[in-house]
Amino acid sequence: MQTLEEPQLLQPAPHDVRLPVSVIIPVRNEARNLPRCLESLRGAGQIYVVDSGSTDETVEIARSYGAKVVQFHYRGGWPKKRQWAMDTLPLAYDWILLFDADEVLTPESVEEIQKAVKDHRYNGYYFALRMYFLGRVLRHGDANFYTSPRLLRRSKGHFECRFKDQDASMGDMEAHERVVVDGQTAKLRHPLIHHNVNSLSRYILKHDEYSNWEAQAFLAGESSYHDLPPAVFGTQAQRRRWLKKHCLSLPGTPLLFFLYKYFFRLGFLDGVPGLIYCGFQGIQFFHIKAKIYELRMKGNP
Repeated sequence: MQTLEEPQLLQPAPHDVRLPVSVIIPVRNEARNLPRCLESLRGAGQIYVVDSGSTDETVEIARSYGAKVVQFHYRGGWPKKRQWAMDTLPLAYDWILLFDADEVLTPESVEEIQKAVKDHRYNGYYFALRMYFLGRVLRHGDANFYTSPRLLRRSKGHFECRFKDQDASMGDMEAHERVVVDGQTAKLRHPLIHHNVNSLSRYILKHDEYSNWEAQAFLAGESSYHDLPPAVFGTQAQRRRWLKKHCLSLPGTPLLFFLYKYFFRLGFLDGVPGLIYCGFQGIQFFHIKAKIYELRMKGNP
């Protein structure tokens, strides 16, 4: 069961509001990342930090920056964390910014958002990610890409529901479900800075949940696609889904995926961090395939 706690409103003085948006940041044990993230969001009209029972100083840090903290207690099913926040929290602004604790908004992005929310043509905007991994900017290996829309006009966007009957092993947040926008969208020029990893141990634990999700999604097949089906000529998300759908059933794809990213997409130019990143991408493919096999052996439909 999900619960809403501490509904107090943050009301900065009008001259402090540089970003007239409601920011939603899902967290769990993000004390290391959160100060950098919230510092970049100073001047946002409203910030909700949606916690999942952190055991570090995440909650205290969030409050010290004036953010509102709510607790999300996931027991499986749908909606998950960010969709629940959009459906439940008393959002004060017409625009929602979906943000992660390991991301940073640059001054250039702030200026671009200020202009974007005044444009009546669009109901959603895509950000590109500039990824930092093990202390280095990754410029190759397909490490930088456009996310699903993250700046949304309120009530004009929602996360697709791939599975209503999810379990806790798949994580409490929409990691692979994409945002669907009702109306036109556009791409913003300035990227978000994404600090991808604090430690490799935590990176591995997070991607263990992701591989649970991917394995069950693969076995569900077409029945799990409603809003964004795989399509070779569709959006970036649809193209990635089409590739996964066709590649996961082929032998040797973990190795081929690594070779594609490391050599064909020039991941080797990013040095040792690039090697580790591309290697983990191939390993993730192997984990997904192994879990697909495990689920089939257990007789999962």
